[in-house]
Amino acid sequence: MESKLFIERKNPVPIGSREIWLAGGCFWGIEKYIAGISGIVGTSVGYANGSAVSPGYKEVCTGTTGCAETVHVVYDPDKLPLARLLGFFMQAIDPTSLNRQGGDSGEQYRTGIYYLDEADLQAIRAVIKEAQANYTDPIVVEVEPLSSYYLAEEYHQDYLKKNPGGYCHIGNDLCAAAWSRSLSDS
Repeated sequence: MESKLFIERKNPVPIGSREIWLAGGCFWGIEKYIAGISGIVGTSVGYANGSAVSPGYKEVCTGTTGCAETVHVVYDPDKLPLARLLGFFMQAIDPTSLNRQGGDSGEQYRTGIYYLDEADLQAIRAVIKEAQANYTDPIVVEVEPLSSYYLAEEYHQDYLKKNPGGYCHIGNDLCAAAWSRSLSDS
């Protein structure tokens, strides 16, 4: 039986925008980091590429759903080409760490790039190949077509905006540097 694609979106995708799904450990930090980059149109957090239907956070944390905490990223490709966006993403994660980022471990914290458009594969593979030159250990970032994406509970959406002192495995200095660089290069 062939599985069907399921995507839950927080907002409609504006015409001319593109979308990609990025898993990089706890979705709170990745969302904060990505949302501040110039050319980002919108983000949401959710659970991607698992076997569960409409999972919740507690279920995902059991390790039985196969879901990854993931950020749905909507971006303007004229201002922020996919390769550049993925370059920022690769700087925020340890791409050689399997099922662990920062202080979080478990399958739901794996790294991944999930796409809808096969045409994105060329840019994805090029970025990973370029990044591999910086590591002796192999890069373990999943690269797969998106099979499912369910929005996380509302309290997870923009969590670090709502809770500025909340846990984040990505340092404020890395965020500030990426945001500044994205503005100066646009």
